[in-house]
Amino acid sequence: MKIDIFNHIFPKKFFDKYIDAGHGGKDIGKRVSNIQTIVDVDSRFRILDEFGDYVQVLTLPLPPLEIIAGPDKSPELAREGNDGLAELVRKHDRFLGFAASLPMNNPKAAEKEMTRALDELGAFGIQLYTNAAGKPLDSPEFLPLFEEAVRRDIPIWIHPARGADFPDYLTETKSQYEIWWTFGWPYETSVMMARLVFAGYFDKFPTLKIITHHMGGMIPYFAGKINLGFRQIFFGTPERNPAAEDAGLKKPAMDYFKMLYGDTALNGAIAPTRCGHAFFGTSSCLFATDAPFDAEQGRGLIANTIAAVAALPISSAEREKIFAGNARALLKLPARTAARASA
Repeated sequence: MKIDIFNHIFPKKFFDKYIDAGHGGKDIGKRVSNIQTIVDVDSRFRILDEFGDYVQVLTLPLPPLEIIAGPDKSPELAREGNDGLAELVRKHDRFLGFAASLPMNNPKAAEKEMTRALDELGAFGIQLYTNAAGKPLDSPEFLPLFEEAVRRDIPIWIHPARGADFPDYLTETKSQYEIWWTFGWPYETSVMMARLVFAGYFDKFPTLKIITHHMGGMIPYFAGKINLGFRQIFFGTPERNPAAEDAGLKKPAMDYFKMLYGDTALNGAIAPTRCGHAFFGTSSCLFATDAPFDAEQGRGLIANTIAAVAALPISSAEREKIFAGNARALLKLPARTAARASA
């Protein structure tokens, strides 16, 4: 069985009211205009059926709600989006569950919507972005969300967010050539991870469960360089870890990065998947495809990601943990959650 823990869909009503109407910005409209399966459930199921015992945990795609609307309106968008995802899960067994989106430009409303989505709609957890309308996630106003996630022992899905308005150079006003996305998103993910680590979140909350999209951004690939930078380059000794010590951390910084989860949404690239697996380890890797964002309406991402996980030099038992076992444990599912035909 395969549990795809990080992929995206727009509920039809939400899409028509906000995205198709242009409230998400022209870039988003352009990116999803040719992806029928981002909205159309029947088209999506025709593809999913090709992969047998395979189910999806749903999340809303970009843009973040706080980009679409101001703090007075974003709570309404969150309710509509989460209600739409919950309805899809109720109607279709191929959709195992969902992670709720929150109006992060209205922190008190975000707390209320988190409670509603978890208690009334049955969300598995919450989806945040690597920044909240430009604010870091370790800002004090967001702390209650992390505290509540730890109290309930639920995971937090974190998706990168960065736009073309974040320039590549200080002398410019806009990022060029899609650099904001191709290189900016892995950087955003890495910065978010570092901020939570150095803010002491994993000392305060050792059971905090964070799912990093796209296998932890830059961290696995640059682990050696990062570790060296935290130690030897600036301080001249490999024994100490002053960056962690100065932040009041209880252990070397790199140890904390491995406390997060990495998903396999790497477009099916085999070498990066092996790199991420080597860094996080089998028990902290989760199968995810980022479907349906490819030219085949999601088919290519699903097939290629399955192939990349199959190519890992690990045992069949370890591979089953990545495909489904780790997700079952994280989401507190029965030992065997069978996929059934969609309703």
